Amino acid sequence: MLLCFNSYSIRFIDEFPDIESVTVASYPAEFIHCDPVVNLNVSDPSDFHTYPEVKRRYYSALAEGDEGELSIAIPPEVLVKHSGHAVAGRMASEAATPEPMTPGNRPSTPSVPEFLSIHVVIEYTLRQPADGVQFVLPSETYPQRVPHVYTTPSGPDAARCWVPCVDSLWEKCTWEFEFVVPKVLQQESDDMAEISMDDDEVPDGLEHPVVVVCSGDFSEQSVATSVQQIAFAAGAFHVYQLPVNEGEDNVSQTPMHAFSPIGHELSLASSVSFLRSAMNFYSTEFGSYPFGSYKIVFVEELPVQRFDTATLSLVHLDALHGEDAVDQIFETRHMLSHGLACQWVGINIYQKTWSDTWLINGLGLYITGLFIRKLMGNNDYRFKMKKDMERVAEKDVGTMPPICQPGVFEPPDPAFLPFINIKAPLVLHILDRRLAKSGTSLGLSRILPKIFLSAISGELPGNAVSTHTFLRMCRKVSGVDPRSFAEQWIYGSGCPRFGFNAQFNRKKMVVEITMRQESPAYRANEGDPVKLALLKPVQVFEGPMTVRIHEADGTPYEHVLDIRSSFKRYEVPFNTKYKRVRRNTKRFIARQQAAIAAAQGDSEAKEAIGMIDMGFGLDVWEQEAERENWKVADWTEEDEQVMAGATYEWIRMDADFEWICFLHFDQPDFMWVSQLTRDRDVVAQLEAVYALSRQPSAIVSSTLTKTVLVTNYYYRIRVEAALALVTSVIAAISQVRLNNGKSPPIVRQLLIDQLRHNDNTTNAFSDALYVSTIISGLACACVSTVPPERGEFLPTESISDQNEEDRELLKAAYAEVERYRTMDRLVPSPHNVVTIAALEWNLILTLAGLIPPDPKLYLSFTREGNENQVRIAAFDGLMLLNDWYSPRVISYLLTIVAQDSSRVVRRHVARCMSESLAILFHIGDIKHASKDDPLLIEEDGNVADTIKESKKNEADALVKALRKNKDIGRNDTLRQEIMPILLSKEMDHEVRLSLLKLADIVFRGAEESPPKVTIHIPRAPVIETPPAAAAPGLKKRLKISVPVPVKAGTPAPAIPGGKIRLQTAPQPDNAPLPVPTRNTNLRSLPPQQSVQSKIDQQKKEVAFATPKVKSNFKAPPPKKLKPSHPAQNSGMSMNDFRASRSALKKLLANKHSRIFAQPVDPVRDNAPNYFAIIKNAMDLSTINAKLEGGLYPDRFTFESDFKLMINNAKTYNAAGTWAFNEALELDSFFQKQWERINKTLEEVAHKAASAPPPPPPPPNPPKRQVPARGTVSKSKPSAQANIEEDIDAMILQEISETPPPPPPIVQPSTRPTIKLRMNGATNGASSASGSASSKPPPKTIKAKLNSTPVVHPKQPLPRLTDDDDAAKELLEEVLAIEEERKLEKRIALASTSGTSTPKKDRERVSEDSHKKEKEKRGDREKHKEKDITATASTQPLVLPKLIVKKPTNGHGTPPLSIKGKGKEKEVAPRSSGSSRQQSQGEIPNNGTPINEKKCKEILKKLLALPQALLFRQPVDAELLGCPTYYDEIKEPMDLGTMGKKLDKHQYTTMEQFAKDMFLVFNNCRQFNPSGTEPVEHAEVLEKAFRKEWFKTIEKTEKKIDMNDKKMLQAILTKLRSEECAYFFLEAVDPIKLQIPHYFDVIPRKDARDLRLIREKLDTDKYESVAGVEADIDLMVKNAITFNGADSMVAVAALVLSERFRELLKGKGMTKKRKERDITGNNSIATGGGALPKKARLM
Repeated sequence: MLLCFNSYSIRFIDEFPDIESVTVASYPAEFIHCDPVVNLNVSDPSDFHTYPEVKRRYYSALAEGDEGELSIAIPPEVLVKHSGHAVAGRMASEAATPEPMTPGNRPSTPSVPEFLSIHVVIEYTLRQPADGVQFVLPSETYPQRVPHVYTTPSGPDAARCWVPCVDSLWEKCTWEFEFVVPKVLQQESDDMAEISMDDDEVPDGLEHPVVVVCSGDFSEQSVATSVQQIAFAAGAFHVYQLPVNEGEDNVSQTPMHAFSPIGHELSLASSVSFLRSAMNFYSTEFGSYPFGSYKIVFVEELPVQRFDTATLSLVHLDALHGEDAVDQIFETRHMLSHGLACQWVGINIYQKTWSDTWLINGLGLYITGLFIRKLMGNNDYRFKMKKDMERVAEKDVGTMPPICQPGVFEPPDPAFLPFINIKAPLVLHILDRRLAKSGTSLGLSRILPKIFLSAISGELPGNAVSTHTFLRMCRKVSGVDPRSFAEQWIYGSGCPRFGFNAQFNRKKMVVEITMRQESPAYRANEGDPVKLALLKPVQVFEGPMTVRIHEADGTPYEHVLDIRSSFKRYEVPFNTKYKRVRRNTKRFIARQQAAIAAAQGDSEAKEAIGMIDMGFGLDVWEQEAERENWKVADWTEEDEQVMAGATYEWIRMDADFEWICFLHFDQPDFMWVSQLTRDRDVVAQLEAVYALSRQPSAIVSSTLTKTVLVTNYYYRIRVEAALALVTSVIAAISQVRLNNGKSPPIVRQLLIDQLRHNDNTTNAFSDALYVSTIISGLACACVSTVPPERGEFLPTESISDQNEEDRELLKAAYAEVERYRTMDRLVPSPHNVVTIAALEWNLILTLAGLIPPDPKLYLSFTREGNENQVRIAAFDGLMLLNDWYSPRVISYLLTIVAQDSSRVVRRHVARCMSESLAILFHIGDIKHASKDDPLLIEEDGNVADTIKESKKNEADALVKALRKNKDIGRNDTLRQEIMPILLSKEMDHEVRLSLLKLADIVFRGAEESPPKVTIHIPRAPVIETPPAAAAPGLKKRLKISVPVPVKAGTPAPAIPGGKIRLQTAPQPDNAPLPVPTRNTNLRSLPPQQSVQSKIDQQKKEVAFATPKVKSNFKAPPPKKLKPSHPAQNSGMSMNDFRASRSALKKLLANKHSRIFAQPVDPVRDNAPNYFAIIKNAMDLSTINAKLEGGLYPDRFTFESDFKLMINNAKTYNAAGTWAFNEALELDSFFQKQWERINKTLEEVAHKAASAPPPPPPPPNPPKRQVPARGTVSKSKPSAQANIEEDIDAMILQEISETPPPPPPIVQPSTRPTIKLRMNGATNGASSASGSASSKPPPKTIKAKLNSTPVVHPKQPLPRLTDDDDAAKELLEEVLAIEEERKLEKRIALASTSGTSTPKKDRERVSEDSHKKEKEKRGDREKHKEKDITATASTQPLVLPKLIVKKPTNGHGTPPLSIKGKGKEKEVAPRSSGSSRQQSQGEIPNNGTPINEKKCKEILKKLLALPQALLFRQPVDAELLGCPTYYDEIKEPMDLGTMGKKLDKHQYTTMEQFAKDMFLVFNNCRQFNPSGTEPVEHAEVLEKAFRKEWFKTIEKTEKKIDMNDKKMLQAILTKLRSEECAYFFLEAVDPIKLQIPHYFDVIPRKDARDLRLIREKLDTDKYESVAGVEADIDLMVKNAITFNGADSMVAVAALVLSERFRELLKGKGMTKKRKERDITGNNSIATGGGALPKKARLM
């Protein structure tokens, strides 16, 4: 439905908009107007911690406002009728702009019925709008201002703030405006001026009437325009009509007018006079002007530099310049010509979707560049384009998105928009060059006029152009398919980095060019699949590159290299068959004469111009005296020979400017000199300057100096050459530095003299920018670069104080700058640029600590009345001082933010309040809140990750420091005043966002309680069905429990640590549970009562002393079984459930499953017809819900749902799309996992089916006499061991033959059941009756020991259950303690009785113990641990005291005593066996002794990483669904086990710790396929471990003795003063010494010199004196190898070597070293001597 709005009147009064009435088709209508931003409220406005609520509500209000603020009800009298037509739905058309490479059919655009238009009239009053309209009025501080008003783009919704409309770029309609304004301005007072509405009373003497300028034309023919392209301005403006071109018809030329406030008439004509030529250029090249006129209005307080609307451009007043301006001309002309170009593309033609913004902005800037090339020249155009390419290549390294993102329907991020505006015209330039070379057209010069013509003729629907339409037009006109180009430069991100080198092959007569390519953007995001999908960095760029070879005869030959890979070697044919022309030959002289003749007009001699330096010669250097005075360097004879042997002059890569890239090309310096002096292309000269600056030499310096002096060079090339020399121009000369970091005094005096003696009276142009440049250069020269200006970045010992000369120069400089600042106050420079430079000068010297801070200086310039640019510079200086956040200053700043009359100043101050805090923190004025060590960045091969991590840590440290700072985060003034400003109704949009950002940094926000949403969903009826019968042969687990009767009211026994929970066992009424006694036959009990029967069928029968209890218990009827898990509601077995859940967990962790994690949303996923094609949708979250809800009967239905999901993805998405490929990858991954799971489950089922039936029960065993507690039987030790082994095996065996009997129906009683109870030393006999004891239950203990578990035969048999996994492990550990203590007791008794335990018995027991422990550990790791429940007994266990005799080391001395925390631990001597048989405290002969503290620190850092979650505990194979894990992994290891081993001191060397760590990673790689999440996490952990490990190892490395180090330093100092050391003082410089092949003979890693050796010695790189001797010998060997044995250098090297050894012998170091080595060897050989002083025992 089309609604036509008509506003009766707009009256500008005060306050906010007020809608008075609304009529629809002449009928009054009801309406509701609500501005959600105005009604911004929070729960507690006085609490600054509630700023997150303000932020959330403000964003919600903005989103709500986008949906409409004025709701109008259509009266019932108004009929809504169809027009009989249909229009295409716009949402579908937005989505119908696919990428060229996107395959598949797009859904057809649905048609929407069209209705007849309805006439809506809204009468409203606008009262002092906060946005949309700007009033500029004179005031006390700005009395010279001329009153005017205009529409301003102050916010994203500025248009709706002054007119009721549909605020959208794509909603166009016709507009009709009528303005009622006074004819003239009436001055009522000296201070204020207001608009008079009485036109009859016009005072005399007023010459400037009120002028109204509006978008559109005075014609009946109207053009539909969106509200965002409508603007107006009214005020006392001076009108300037641009003159038409002479000789042309005045009617055919578009009328153009310029307007400026009164008082700027002189600057107006000089600033806009060139626009007529711009209009003619655009009209001629790209078609006629789309509108009837063009106006440009200069206004004050515009928040942007330029605001373009239909036929009207509003420009900031600062863009005006006088006729005497020079530097500002370039910026102003580019800005105004771009504003005119936007009338063609940007206003008349606009983007179809927000993702096409790059095309509109790029085309406008591209055609603007073409006009600037005509206006300013080709050198300026190409130089700027080269600089823009360098900026794009520097920024587009992995953080910038593509310039076109078809899936994004939001406006481009303002942070990325400047980058898009730079890259877009460059991409269009590259496209133009490639189309012109490859196609039949002339590039974009044939395509753009067709697009503009189709917009004027109506062939372009809605004048909206998309990227797809533009590329299709390019393909249609040129015949070239731009898909590959678009994928790389439009839909992809990144820029390539090329490396080229060339070599001439004389045999083949070709130039071999080697190309290497890499993509920094792809390398930065290679490990992040999310960024790869979003940013789309291109891995390999493809396309043609033009190579221009200037051969020996001076003729350039172009060749095209087809780049298709990251590395390739090209053979380029060579045409010239003779060598290059030599100097001082007849042919060269003839060429010179021909060039002179050509310059005089001889056309026949013009062919030789390319052979000489025509135009780039310097006459003054032709005289020998001048050359000597300038110290000009000439080529040597050797250089002349090399140059004479060169087959070509120079080579240019990418000569046609077809790539945005980093390009590095290696060629000799004389070729770069030839390119600089003989190539006329400004880009070639710039590349030569860059290359020569990297190859410093005397001839290069002379060449660059000549470039600076020759005026025929483009001035920007001269500036670049001066910057390379750092010897000329103001900005460059100020960068000259001495060794101490200071600028030479002569440089500072020169700059001071330039200010002092500057005289511009005879110059026709202004020198304001020149003076400001000198002031900036003087500030740079006064600051030393060696010490940091602020903070603690560098060591303090290099700081040099100011001497008397420095102070005198600083005083003179300060006086001159103050003089110029005072002069600028009296006679203002254009835009007060001198004052701004003076303020910046004071700021730089204040930060450097050279002058004291003076806040009053900046405060005086921040007041209203100064120019906005001056105020902004003053605010910058004020906020960069370290006390701006004092209460008075911060209150002043917040007042400026809230109440200042200038919107530009308010926004700048609010934005800089947070930015200045970051700068102050970076330079050290705001200290770190923590006392942590400073962050060290090491290049370990992962520089990108290290930089990201360091940036994150730095940001966290900034926030932490600011919040804890008492002057910032705890500033009472800031806390009290920020909330009223945030909640103010008049607050500017950007100011509020900036203050919210400041609050985010400074304050810790209070968390909002999430709103409670209750959704009542009716429960679906669930039919309970019994679980499916188990397959024959499958093992079932039995729950074994032996309850013990406890007297009612007896308190529960205390459980230490709180880890063992008491469970109340159900009991029947008046019927205690039967407990078997010693005289009870277990087989005689009923099946429901004899829970020990299955054990007796497989184990030896053992009699236990247990209480006798009378049993009247009857078996209850069987109870209906319920599923143990809701997932078994449909009958799925537990194995199938666990396997399915494990597979689903791995699927969700896979990187290809992200698009399948949630159901498809047609709106969010841009798939409106998804459910029309896919009838049965499926996704992983739905599968998970069905699995957990018990809707799968088996695992095969789970598999079918997954296949349905994959088939849906393949059906909807065409082959080759990203979604289709993701489905294939995920399906492949699932099939591998599912095949393994099925194989495992089938093997389990097969083993269970083939298990042999249980053997018949044996007869009743005879009673065995068990020795009393606390004694050891000497006559029958084997029987005791057998009993313990039988019980141990019985407890650990898996009981899985038959299902457990149903539990009896009993009532709860007070008899508690504990999972494990171990009593203290109680020697009382067991109770013979079943009555409960009156004594309280004994205390329980908890112990752990890795040994074979043994239980005393007198104890009641612990009962196994499946309720708790920890109980079994605890029981096994306690039983292990029992066995080990009994063994030690036997040893102690044998030693006290004078006899020793036989060695064989001890070895047998030890071996059995280790064997059982190994079997037990393997069984525990393979299967899930069983729950063990042990009940209390009247016969508690007794844990005897462990008595261990200290062994000796074979020499009669006790072992070493290692001090731990609070006690000493013994270290047993090392045996000759394997490492597994070594005692835990032993230090092996080879290996680094263990440093447990460092290892624990490493382990702690690894466990802190989120990737360590999978490696913290041992692998639970059954829980994780990988039952074959321990079949493949024979030596499992995890970080938790390593921590326990460290606590138990089981590591003796650092190598053992590292071996276990790498075992963790290798096990993960062995079991999991490559590319899975566990393997990726293991790689992250391994990288982190290697980094920390190398740091630890380096700290423990052996270093040279300090006395030897001091003596060696003295020897090296003495050597450097010897004459023989002259050649070896510094490192060899191949370029300086003219031996470029040095490193081809001597590898760079083997190069040595005395300076390098001294540095290595000072930094402790040597472990002994022998290392220094080896480096001296290597240095001597290098000298002999490269120079020959008879050379002077070799003789000096031999003398140096002999001298070094003489000094070494003279110091006595050789003798000392030998004695020390002998002593150390003897100490090691004896084995029993004292340890050295530095031996560390861990």
